[in-house]
Amino acid sequence: MRLSIAAVLAVCLLPAVAYADRDAADACAAKLSNDGQMLYAEALPKVTPQNDIKAALTAVARPLVMKGTMSRDVARTAAEAAGECMKLAP
Repeated sequence: MRLSIAAVLAVCLLPAVAYADRDAADACAAKLSNDGQMLYAEALPKVTPQNDIKAALTAVARPLVMKGTMSRDVARTAAEAAGECMKLAP
């Protein structure tokens, strides 16, 4: 009986924990530069078990660098900062 109650409580609390982590990630991202915020917003939805944070950020930043919209140095700095915030998200 105790085990089943603990299991139900754990399942009920999971969404709240995940939501709190996303809030922390968003709060972190709010402190980023404009470029970092843009990379965070564009890359976060692209993170999947098959596509890690680095790959998601690269997929967003590379075209911007190739088009000349963002310099390589700015992209690298912004992506590194955005990646740290993205680590907080579920």
